[in-house]
Amino acid sequence: MDRIEGQIEERGYWGSKTEFLLAVAGNVVGLGNVWRFPYLCYKYGGGAFLIPYLVFVVTCGVPLFLLETAMGQYTQEGGITCWHRLCPLAEGIGYAGQLILLYSCMYYIVILSWALFYLIFSFSPQLPWASCDNTWNTDDCVNLAAKNLTLNRTTLINSTPAATEFWERRVLSLSGGIEEIGKINWEILLCLIAMWVICYFCIWKGVKSTGKVVYFTATFPYVMLLVLLIRGLTLPGALQGIVFYLYPEPARLFDPQVWMEAGAQIFFSYALGTASLTVLGSYNKYNNNCYRDSLWLCLLNSGTSVVAGFAVFSVLGFMAQKQGVPIDEVAESGPGLAFIAYPQAIAMMPCPQLWAACFFLMIILLGLDTQFVAMEVFMTSVMDLYPMVLRKAGRREIFLLLFCLFCFFSQLVMVTEGGMYVFQLFDYYACSGACLLFLCVFESLVMGWIFGAERMFDVIEDMTNSRPNYIFMLCWKYLTPLVSLVSFVCSLVKYKPLTFNRWYVYPDWAYALGWLLALSSILMVPAWALGQLIVEKGSLKQRWRHLCSPDTNLPLTCKQQTEILEKAFIAEMENLRETQTKET
Repeated sequence: MDRIEGQIEERGYWGSKTEFLLAVAGNVVGLGNVWRFPYLCYKYGGGAFLIPYLVFVVTCGVPLFLLETAMGQYTQEGGITCWHRLCPLAEGIGYAGQLILLYSCMYYIVILSWALFYLIFSFSPQLPWASCDNTWNTDDCVNLAAKNLTLNRTTLINSTPAATEFWERRVLSLSGGIEEIGKINWEILLCLIAMWVICYFCIWKGVKSTGKVVYFTATFPYVMLLVLLIRGLTLPGALQGIVFYLYPEPARLFDPQVWMEAGAQIFFSYALGTASLTVLGSYNKYNNNCYRDSLWLCLLNSGTSVVAGFAVFSVLGFMAQKQGVPIDEVAESGPGLAFIAYPQAIAMMPCPQLWAACFFLMIILLGLDTQFVAMEVFMTSVMDLYPMVLRKAGRREIFLLLFCLFCFFSQLVMVTEGGMYVFQLFDYYACSGACLLFLCVFESLVMGWIFGAERMFDVIEDMTNSRPNYIFMLCWKYLTPLVSLVSFVCSLVKYKPLTFNRWYVYPDWAYALGWLLALSSILMVPAWALGQLIVEKGSLKQRWRHLCSPDTNLPLTCKQQTEILEKAFIAEMENLRETQTKET
């Protein structure tokens, strides 16, 4: 049916349950599962790291995952308006989450532009990061993929691998610091434009288009991961890499840093605190079994992280054996793994172009659905805030275009010669684990104590016809806020200023900018609550009570309906009794 100009469009639902599951899976299973978890596992105790990881899964990850998904499904609202309906005092949590998502959209897609650049070069006859004969190479370049190459420790220290030079001098054109922004890298800019065009058309029709795209973007990375896993396990040296990845060091469990890193990984990889799960859940029908879905999706997420570790460290073990060095000298995290270590290992394999294409296609697809789902979450949250304006025919596409253009022009500085320094600033401060921890502390406190964990249990039972395990109530009221708060305080106590490549120290104004980005989301929670208490009329007690009361138009559970009928029946019986007394 054609859309009528000026008519308010319906919000819509997922076309099927599969679309919801794939959209959530695509969002939560991202680059962090491949390039962060395996590195953390090896660095912080191998198999022993799984103990704090599982503690955070049980106390924070799964309970908050279920809570946020159920909040969206119950209210059928976006990341901001859901709080307005559940607890208006806590609406600042929604605004803060969307601000973090906005920061994420402004820098995350740059990673995809780098990956696209590598993917294009993967089809060249000679991989450019496997050669020292290029214009960007220096005299210190060494091709670690060369046959019959003999290296000693001194040579490795005094030279720069070809993969590193390709990354720093060709892809990034890295300047001396954030003070030297330099000129724009036009090739990366074109890749960035291409990724924005793809993201735009993935979500321009809302869940109608998003639900179809995720059939490919959420499943194909698993095909690529399986291919790379099988290839990695068949390489010489793979076993040593896997042993290094999982060899337990129980002594590391006494290091607070290990627990902090495990917690941060859970909050990142489970997409907690930013209302992503709330928005995705809001497109479900009321009676969807979000309880069962949440448990399976959490299992999928953590399982993918562990399996990705085998794929990564089997290849790193092969590379370490070829170079004759310990694995800890080749192991990297983040962009260092995706754009230096792994490409370098691929260059040592037979048919390197094939494996490079598989790897970078996987990286692009893993990051792509994380990016466009984040965009969809932000769009939905803002549109639900102003439905009369933005939900008219044609308005969504225009608003999405403006949002993409705003993010694109904001991140132009990140594709300059000094862009990597700005990128790291956003990654370390604006979207830090501390910000997410802070939001989750208040999220669990509000839902556990003000809205009520018991009431939320009744809501989930009414929606799913199954009552959650009592451990979830314990977590929402006590364990989740306590563990999140302790982790947040520890992250502040253990704070270390950002450095780049372990040698570059940012100027003071850059650190001030970083803290401004971090505090902009953190302070929004108390600022909103205080502002609402000031604006609201009545005594302090009346204002508090009104701002902590949920919307009366929320769906009634069967239990609430029964209580209303019972009260009505009792009132009717009392009226009948009074009437009979008067007649006699």
